[in-house]
Amino acid sequence: MRVLSAAVLSMEAFVMGFAVLLAMGEHSGGALALGGTLAILLLLNAGLMKKKIGWVIGSALQIAMIAYGYVVTPMYFMGALFGFLWIAAFLVGRKGEAIRAELLRQRPLK
Repeated sequence: MRVLSAAVLSMEAFVMGFAVLLAMGEHSGGALALGGTLAILLLLNAGLMKKKIGWVIGSALQIAMIAYGYVVTPMYFMGALFGFLWIAAFLVGRKGEAIRAELLRQRPLK
């Protein structure tokens, strides 16, 4: 669960960086600073995924990434796509951890 969600956040940081580059020609410094801050927060939050607060902040950042579509219109789509991946990482990761725990219970590591 942590690995998948950290991967989603890391990829989002790169996409947000590219969105800032798209916004550079048409928008003010405030919009660029907001996008840069979001990219950095996404990358830093990938390290917080061991704690519950990481999931809360990550979910808030998903909403902020969709909202950045106000600045760069394609970010509405990309934000929704990554929001779906965020939910999928949570659900699939939970199943994967349950399977892993079951396997470890049956056959402990030596």
